[in-house]
Amino acid sequence: MSFNAEIKKAKELVINADKISAFTGAGISVDSGIPDFRSEGGLWKRYDPLEHATLESFMRDPTKFWTMGRELAETIIKAEPNAAHLALVKLETQRKLTGVITQNIDNLHQSAGNKIVIELHGNYLCAHCIECKTEYFEKKVHESVALGEIPPKCEKCGGILKSEAILFGEPLPKEPMAKAVELCRNTDLMIVIGTSLTVYPAAFLPQLAKNAGAKVILISLEGTNKDDVADVVLRGRATEILPMITDF
Repeated sequence: MSFNAEIKKAKELVINADKISAFTGAGISVDSGIPDFRSEGGLWKRYDPLEHATLESFMRDPTKFWTMGRELAETIIKAEPNAAHLALVKLETQRKLTGVITQNIDNLHQSAGNKIVIELHGNYLCAHCIECKTEYFEKKVHESVALGEIPPKCEKCGGILKSEAILFGEPLPKEPMAKAVELCRNTDLMIVIGTSLTVYPAAFLPQLAKNAGAKVILISLEGTNKDDVADVVLRGRATEILPMITDF
């Protein structure tokens, strides 16, 4: 089937669906200036995640995480939602999109205007004190990190702050995963955007939606080992393809 025919088929699925869910990965945010961690130029090419991004390494020396985090903070703080994020907001405004499940930690879905966002890997812009548990929201902590406060300290007790982003070796939060599973079981159509579908258990979610009777659209620059789950596979940039299938 030609690309145009696949676009037409995907658009028809979107038009005919009453309950659409989206499952997003790093690929949706690349055009906002946030490189995929694993891609050329990504963080894992310059920082060993075993040294900088595990729970064990953080508890041993939080300076290493926040040194890497300073660069990440600078990138995320200046990032803006792109056309793909806004296309999902449009679907929510039309009362077709029932929720976004994301592996991203960049807060861009919320910044774009989506109200129902399930963050499987946490939110980098939120943090908490590991001593007194005081919570910090939005950009305040990371603006201080970008200015060189490494590691950032709690204003109340002076304890070390930890980002809400999930580290390697840290279990996924149970509540978001439970909400994601529930969403998958109650959707007509899942649009999977910019994820390699290699990180489990999240990678199983499209199959779960499929098993529950949903159609699946997969949008990715590269193939995944889950292409066979999809009813439509669209190769290309999310910022170009999503507006094509949501503009009606």
